[in-house]
Amino acid sequence: MARRRDIEGEDIPKAKISKESLKEALVIFKYLGPYKKTFIGGLVFIALSAGSTMTFPYLLKALIDSAHGTATGPLAYTPGAIALMLIGVLAVQMVFSFMRIYLFTFVGEHAVADMREDIYKKLIMMPMSFFAQRRVGELSSRITADVGQIQDAITGLLAEFLRGVFTLVIGIVAILWISPRMTAVMLSVVPLVIVIALVFGRFIRKISKKVQDQLAESNTVVQETLQGISNVKAFSNEWYELGRYHNNISAVVNTAISNGRYRGLFVSFMLFSVFGAIVLVVWYGVGLMQAGNLSFGDLTAFVLYTSFVGVTMAGFAEIFSQLQKTVGATQRVRELLREDTEDVAVEDVKLENEYRLEGNVSMRHVAFSYPSRKEVNVIKDLTLEAKSGQQIAVVGPSGAGKSTIVSLLLRFYEPDKGLILFDGRPASTIPLSQLRKQIALVPQDILLFGGSIFENIAYGKPDATEEEVMNAARQANAHDFISGFPEGYKTMVGERGVKLSGGQRQRIAIARAILKNPVILLLDEATSSLDSESESLVQEALTNLMKNRTSFVIAHRLSTIRSADQILVLEDGRIKEAGTHQDLMANEDGLYRNLNKLQLFEN
Repeated sequence: MARRRDIEGEDIPKAKISKESLKEALVIFKYLGPYKKTFIGGLVFIALSAGSTMTFPYLLKALIDSAHGTATGPLAYTPGAIALMLIGVLAVQMVFSFMRIYLFTFVGEHAVADMREDIYKKLIMMPMSFFAQRRVGELSSRITADVGQIQDAITGLLAEFLRGVFTLVIGIVAILWISPRMTAVMLSVVPLVIVIALVFGRFIRKISKKVQDQLAESNTVVQETLQGISNVKAFSNEWYELGRYHNNISAVVNTAISNGRYRGLFVSFMLFSVFGAIVLVVWYGVGLMQAGNLSFGDLTAFVLYTSFVGVTMAGFAEIFSQLQKTVGATQRVRELLREDTEDVAVEDVKLENEYRLEGNVSMRHVAFSYPSRKEVNVIKDLTLEAKSGQQIAVVGPSGAGKSTIVSLLLRFYEPDKGLILFDGRPASTIPLSQLRKQIALVPQDILLFGGSIFENIAYGKPDATEEEVMNAARQANAHDFISGFPEGYKTMVGERGVKLSGGQRQRIAIARAILKNPVILLLDEATSSLDSESESLVQEALTNLMKNRTSFVIAHRLSTIRSADQILVLEDGRIKEAGTHQDLMANEDGLYRNLNKLQLFEN
C-alpha cells in the first residue's frame, strides 16, 4: 500500500478512535454507493487473495511431509505434484491480488473524485462571512491533504485492513488446528504487547501533534511570503524570510526526528515481541517434534502461519495510525459539508423574467458590523435612494464604510438592521443568483484568472461569441492594446494578471462588466491607482459602461465624480452630506469641500 512521506503525512492531524468518530467516518461509504458492485467484487477478491496466500504454508507442509514419506490425508501426493499445486496457487493468487488492487483503485478514485466535486461545490457556494474567517491554505488543504488521506484509506488502507483480518482469522484457525498447545504459547504474549502498544501510541500521538503544529506554522510562512512577494522583494527581505522559514523547518525537523526515534522504538519493540514469540514457539515445537507429537512439515507450516499472524498483528499498529488520520480528515470534511451555503440557483429563464430589475435601489436605516468584528459598527443608520439610470458617488475618508456598501448591495453580507430594496422589493426576496447576474463589480484590485485575455473577458458571459468579446473590448478601450500582443486575445495573462499593467487589467475588467450587460454597476475606486494617461482611458471606458445603468461609484479621486447625479459623503458609517457637486461645494464648512481642497493641495 502506497504511503505518503512521514513529514507530509504528519500534516494530517489524527483523531481519537471512538464510536462517534467511526460513525462520522462512515460518510466515506456514501460515496462508495454508486460503485457498490465493484466494491463488493473487490471484497471478494480480498478474501480470495488472503485465502490463497494462506494455503501456501499448508501445501509446503504437504510437500515436506511427502519428501519424508510421512504425508497423509487428501494431499498425499508426490513432491512434484504438490510443487505444481504450489505454482498454481501462486499464479491464482497473483490474479486475485491484481483484481483486488485494480477494483479498489477504481472505486477509490471515482468515489474521491465525487467527494472533491462536492467539497469544491460547497466551498464556492459559501457566503463571504465564511471566507473572511478562514485562510485559503486551510480550505485548500481540505480538498487536497484531507481528501488525499481518505483516498489512501479507500484504495489501500481498507483493503489492507480487511486482508489483515482475513489473514489473522485464517492463520489463527490454522495454527489451532496444527497444535493448540503451541498456539497457546504464541498467543500468551499478545495481551502484554497490546497494553504496551496503547501506552506507547498515546505518547507518540502527542509528539506527532507537535510536529503538525510546527509544520502548519512553517506553511503559513510560505503562504504569506508568496502572497506578499512584491513586498518581500521591495524591502529586499529575501534573506529575512529564508531565516524565518529555516527556523520553523529546523523546529519541525528536530521534533520529527524525536518522533521518529520513539516510533522506531515502538516498531522495534513490536517486531521483537512478535518474532520473539516465534522463536519461543519454534523452541517449544522442536521439543514436540522430538517427542514424536509433531512432524517436521507441521512445524514448518506452523512457523509460516505464525509469521503471517505476527506480521499482520505488527502491521495493525501502522494501520491504526493511518486510521486515526483518516478519521480526523473525514471529520474535517464532514464539518465543511455541513456548513450552510448560499442559495445559488441554476439558470432559469422563468426566474430571470420574474426578477428582472429596472435599477431602482434604496437602503433604509441600514446598520452593519462584520461578523468577525461585531463590536465595530461599520454602517450606522444609513439611508439612500438611487433611481434607475442614476450615477451615485460615494466618497469619504478611509474606514468610513464606502466599500461595505458595495458588499451589502451584492449581498455578500446581510445588514444587521434596516432594509435594502431593489425596485421596491426587499433584497432577501430576490434569489441571490438572479440579483448578482444583474450587478457588475469593477474593483480597484482587479483579479484576472490565469487563462487568456479572451477567457477573462468572457467570464462576464461564458457563452459569448468572439465578436461580442471584441465589441466589449472596444467599448472598454482595450481592443487596441490587446491586438498589439503577438497572440492577441489568446495572450495568457499570467497568475492574477501579472503580465499586464494596472490600466490594462482595469480595462479588461471593464470589458468583462460591459459583456455582462448589468442593470446595476458597482465601481469600487476603479481608477485610484492609475497614472493620468491610464486613468483617462479607463475613465472613458467607465463612462461607456455607466450609460443607462444605475451606478454606484466609490471614489478616491473626487475629480472623477463631479458629474454624478448625487454625491454621498460618508463619515464614520453615516451620510454626513448629500447632493450634487455644486451643492456640496457651496457649503464652505462641508466635509466634501474640505476633501476637495486637500486633494487640490496634494496635486
